[in-house]
Amino acid sequence: MKVRNLLVLLAAVVLLALAAVLLLPPPAADHLEFPDDAKTLATGEYLVTAGGCISCHRGIDDETAFSGGLKLETDFGAFHVPNITPDEETGIGGWSAGEFVRAMKHGRGPSGEFHFPAFPYRSYAGLADADALAMGAWLMALEPVRYQAPPHETPWWLWRPLMAGWNLLAGFHSPPAEEFDSALVERGAYLARNLGHCGECHTPRNALGIAIGAREFGGGTEFGGAVVEAIDQAAMEEWSFDSFDLFLLIGLKPDGEFVGGDMNDVIESNTSRLTDEDRDALAAFFTRHRQEQ
Repeated sequence: MKVRNLLVLLAAVVLLALAAVLLLPPPAADHLEFPDDAKTLATGEYLVTAGGCISCHRGIDDETAFSGGLKLETDFGAFHVPNITPDEETGIGGWSAGEFVRAMKHGRGPSGEFHFPAFPYRSYAGLADADALAMGAWLMALEPVRYQAPPHETPWWLWRPLMAGWNLLAGFHSPPAEEFDSALVERGAYLARNLGHCGECHTPRNALGIAIGAREFGGGTEFGGAVVEAIDQAAMEEWSFDSFDLFLLIGLKPDGEFVGGDMNDVIESNTSRLTDEDRDALAAFFTRHRQEQ
C-alpha cells in the first residue's frame, strides 16, 4: 500500500510539474537592483549571519567562506552546496539582483531552471525583497573564490522540472496563517520561519520530502537518520522566555546540559551572533504560549 501511495504521489508531482512548467514562468524581478550603500551592506552581513548561510556554504576547508562544497546526504540523493561568492564562472558573480531574488525566494536559477529544495527557498519565500537584496549585495561585495562544486548525485528519476509540481504540492502543506498582537512575536516568527528557516530541520516531512505544516516544529529527522528535537508548543512547555533566550546565546538547556551536534554549530555561527532584540524575538515566538497563560 505504501508503494502504491508513493507512486500515486509521484504521478501527481509529474502532472503538476508539467502544468506548472507550461503555465507558470519564473517570477518577474528584473526591476530590482542591488543597493551599495554602507548601511545596506552592514544589514546584509547581519542577515546572512542570522540566516545561517555559512553553516552550509562554508568552504570544504572551513576557511574559504561561502565557496561551498559541503555534501548533504539525503533520502533523495547527495547534494553539493554551491559557491555563493561573486566569482563569475563558479559562483554568483554574473547574477543580476532579480536573478538572486528569484533563486532565494522562488528556487529558480538564472536560466529559469529549478533548484532542489535542499536549498531552503520554501522558507526564504517569506523574506522581504529588501532583506534578500541586502543579503545579495553583501555577498556580491565579498572576495571572489574560484571553486566549482561537483554536480548533485540524484536518482535518475529526479529531474529538476519535477520541482514545479513539488512546489505546488508543498504549497498545500504550508503552516496555517497567523496574526500576532505583538510586534516582537511577529519578528520572531519571521526569523524562525523565514530567515532562520528553523522548520527545515525541526518540522517532519512526508514521503515526498514536503514539510508538514500542520505539525510545524514537531521534530524531524536529520540526514543520516538522527532525530531532530521538537520545538513546538508541547516541547517548549518547560522553557521560559529567559531560558530560551540564554539557550540561543550559549546553548545551555533548562536541565543544565549544553547542546551538542549540529545545533551547537547553529548556536556558534548563528543565534549567538543575533542582536539582543532578535534573540528576544525568537524567545518570545517560541515561548509565546507561556506568556499567554
